[in-house]
Amino acid sequence: MREPTDEETGAVLRRTPQQARSRARLARVLEAAERVLVSEGVPALTTTRVAEQAGVSVGSLYQYLPDRDAIIDALAATYFSRLEAVMEEFVRSAATERWSDPVGVLIDTYAGLYRTEHGFRALWFGSGLTDRTRAADREHKHRMADGVRRVLLALGVAGDTQGLGPACHAAVLAADALAQEAFRRDPEGDTALLDEAKAMLRGYLTDVTGRQDRRGG
Repeated sequence: MREPTDEETGAVLRRTPQQARSRARLARVLEAAERVLVSEGVPALTTTRVAEQAGVSVGSLYQYLPDRDAIIDALAATYFSRLEAVMEEFVRSAATERWSDPVGVLIDTYAGLYRTEHGFRALWFGSGLTDRTRAADREHKHRMADGVRRVLLALGVAGDTQGLGPACHAAVLAADALAQEAFRRDPEGDTALLDEAKAMLRGYLTDVTGRQDRRGG
């Protein structure tokens, strides 16, 4: 896990580290927390266990992450940031590339992230999300939906109408639910279910653009 940025974790920390050494220590703590999460599960994410794994004192950990909920919130913030960074790259690429199957490109890429982000899967499938993380997840999905909207606009497959934003949000919610189920069934992702997700979202996108055409854009 790379060193977290202020945008990723600052909102959930008791204190935001200012010095490079403190920031590096926090990154080491989050790396240790992710290892504990993946190997032992959410119940093991105690401050004592994480501090031991990171090789820091519990008092040092308390400066930034006072309890399990704070650890979960900070880990989730890093995962959200990674996913959103990938979406921003999609938006940039869509301005210069032409994809014959944008739905397939998006789902295949995010399926790849599910395969490699073991901590993200362990957190979401471990029934340990906090109220704060659930709220942050809702905001995250809105940002992802806006990314999808900007991809469609850049590709020229949809017009910037009032209904495009809600349609993209619905698509993100559906895709997220299907992706989670696919990876609950199979650690590598249930291929048949992922293919069905693509077919469903292609049909939905066709319907959305068709509605726009019928309304005159």
